[in-house]
Amino acid sequence: MLPYPLLTFSLILMWLLLNGFTLGHFVLGSVVAVFASWAMASLRPDKPKLRKWYLLPKLLGIVLFDIVRSNLGVASVILMGRPKGHMSSFLTVPLEIEDRTGLAFLAVILTSTPGSAWLEYDSHDRTVLLHVLDVIDEGQWIEMIKNRYEKLLMEIFE
Repeated sequence: MLPYPLLTFSLILMWLLLNGFTLGHFVLGSVVAVFASWAMASLRPDKPKLRKWYLLPKLLGIVLFDIVRSNLGVASVILMGRPKGHMSSFLTVPLEIEDRTGLAFLAVILTSTPGSAWLEYDSHDRTVLLHVLDVIDEGQWIEMIKNRYEKLLMEIFE
């Protein structure tokens, strides 16, 4: 009846916190939560498989460092303007990673880093389209993504 009881309970609790506790809201929230639990069960999300979970802190450290560095770079572009030879650009990056969880992690990393945004993933060609605010050398960006993030994500998830 309840494939995800914790999800169902959490949804009922959230419903009651948002709407106030009455018998009507409890019944309505319960119905919504049960149907949401069934919908989640029909999606059957894959459970991520971490091969080398101990590399996650290394990945986190790299990402946090890059976010700070990118914040400073974006602030510099906004406050002082773009130096000669720098431009914003769309990049197509070929990827080797196939794990869906690894791809999701890569999308979050690239989008949360200021100055870059993941726009589209082509699963047929296994390429990702990125928009980058400040590009000097496209090849350098592609190599950074492949060597800095993709290799590590492939070690963790594949």
